[in-house]
Amino acid sequence: MDKSKPPFRKSKQRPFHKSKQSFRRRLPPIQPGDRIDYRNISLLSRFISDQGKILSRRRNKVTLKQQRLITIAIKQARILSLLPFINTATGVKIKKLTARARNKVKSDGKK
Repeated sequence: MDKSKPPFRKSKQRPFHKSKQSFRRRLPPIQPGDRIDYRNISLLSRFISDQGKILSRRRNKVTLKQQRLITIAIKQARILSLLPFINTATGVKIKKLTARARNKVKSDGKK
């Protein structure tokens, strides 16, 4: 019983987050005057990836409440055809046919 672990002691070292390194504070992506609405396409397009996916909250640097409002607004805009569901120009790549597959397609078409 005497060989139990010693009690947990905090180290006297300075924590990493309190270092004297200066950091640049970024501006929030949503300004106080901006309104999160399905009609505000210029604002909503900032929170959509090249493929048309909604970006994560960590990547957007927005609060949880703002992310929920953004998600709802993007979904409403998609339903009303203001935003695309998938960006086909960059998101979908067409598979190229090999020479053997092209010959097979040509021979099937001649029959």
